[in-house]
Parts: sequence; structure tokens; C-alpha cells
Amino acid sequence: MKILLFGKNGQVGWELQRSLAPLGELTALDRAGADGLCGDLSDLDGLATTVRAVQPQVIVNAAAYTAVDKAESEPELAHRINAEAPAVLAREAQACGALLVHYSTDYVFDGSGDQPWAEGAPTGPLSVYGVTKLAGEQAIVQSGCAHLILRTSWVYAARGGNFAKTMLRLAQERERLTVIDDQWGAPTGAELIADVTAHAIAQTRQQPGKAGIYHLAPAGETTWHAYAKYVIAQASQAQPAIKIKATEIAPIPTSTYPTSARRPHNSRLNTHKLQTAFGLHLPPWQDGVRRMLAEIL
Repeated sequence: MKILLFGKNGQVGWELQRSLAPLGELTALDRAGADGLCGDLSDLDGLATTVRAVQPQVIVNAAAYTAVDKAESEPELAHRINAEAPAVLAREAQACGALLVHYSTDYVFDGSGDQPWAEGAPTGPLSVYGVTKLAGEQAIVQSGCAHLILRTSWVYAARGGNFAKTMLRLAQERERLTVIDDQWGAPTGAELIADVTAHAIAQTRQQPGKAGIYHLAPAGETTWHAYAKYVIAQASQAQPAIKIKATEIAPIPTSTYPTSARRPHNSRLNTHKLQTAFGLHLPPWQDGVRRMLAEIL
């Protein structure tokens, strides 16, 4: 089986190189491309040519425009990468009979209420980023290609920057931290996303009826404030030599920290459909965070 991966050096893409390797022959591309192949999602013609050259059985798109605030001032580029590029990949997947795997986000919802979002819940993105990601989903579905769209939230990895690393750095520099406490979700590790993706691909290749949209996040829920407290407490316990200067981690509402793009308050995702369809157990979010901390400390 030939697998074509876009976004190989992103947080999820890096882990996908590991998890997808046992499934088949993997061609992994970053934005620079390789061997005459195009990995730049803003180059729509290049993407189409690349799929036709590789003739994969599975296409995995782990690349996206993810600068949520910057997207407000670059809506055309965000739309090109998050909506038009997936549409091209879907068209080419349909033409060559490939399964297209694509990642989406809790930002397709309006963040209202306090119940986990199910796949069929009404969408209502609050930001350019959310609008473009939803448009990408819709283009894939409308293409008629076989697809797995995995919506996830609060993605992190040991590799690259993440919220936990930022909190640990600030906790060593400042005596008081302020962290938002009215946005709810579940920190989702890139390792978990990649491993679930591999399971889902293998099963969907055998049972095409499993194609569709799924929510992927670990068990449990938290706020950014509680997440920060957990990270700092775990780091202090694991590495007593770390000099934590912060004596107070104060909760603040979203309204006191304005950003260009509006964030959803409720990013909880209902994962029952994913677990049932693929026979998976999703561990508590704390498990992945502890593992990530063990790698970076």
C-alpha cells in the first residue's frame, strides 16, 4: 500500500511518520517537497500533480494554516490552505480511488453550552480559521471520495512549542501567572492522534463503510488554568531541581485577554462514535501530558 503524507514535520505529521510506516510504503512531504513532488498546500496545481505521480492508496493531510489570530488578517491564504487544498486532494483521491485522511478542529463549532459536541451537531465557527477548516471538511464530503475527517482539539507534542512548555518557562520567570479558566477541552497528544489514525486507516481500508467524520480527543476535560496547574505540579514532582518561582496561578476569564480571533468556550468533543466504530479506548488526557513532560524535562 502506498501512503502519501503531507505536513511531515508538524507535530502530528512527525508522529505519523512513525505510526504509518508499518502500514505500507510511505512518501512523506513537508512544504519544501522532495524529488520533484510538491508538499506546499498553497500550490494547488503542484498538489494535484504530486498525487497523480505517486498514485497512493491513502492520502494523509497533516498540514494546515493554524495561525488562528493571523488568519483574521490573511483570510485568503487561510482559505487556500485549509479549504481549497483539501478540495484538490479530495478530487484527486476520488479520481485514483484513494482514502483521504484529514484533520479538523473543535473551532468548527460556536463553543456554546457545556456538553461535548457530537459529529452531527450544528456547526458555527467564530473565526476565519474555523470557517476555513469547516469549508475544507465540506469540500471533502461533497467530493464523494472515501474519507476520514478527524476533528481534534488542543493539540500538543513534546517536539516543538506547546502550552505546557510555555507555562513551565513562565513559572520559572514570574511569581504570578494568569491563565484563562472559562475555556473547556481536552489536551490531545500528537502521539495519540497518530496512533488512532493508523488504526482507523487499517480498519477503513478493510471496511470502507467506516469512512466519515469522527471526533478524536482523550478522555476527561479541563480548562487552560487547571491544565497549567497540573503541568507545573507534575513538573515539580518529577524534577524537584526545577526552580518554580510562581507562587500564584490566577484564573482569568477570556474577556480579560482579548485576541484577534474569538475562541470557543466549549471545546469538549464526544468521542463515542470513534471508540465504537474502531474498538478503541481513549486514555485520560493526563496520561499523555505526563508522558510528554517526561520527555521534555
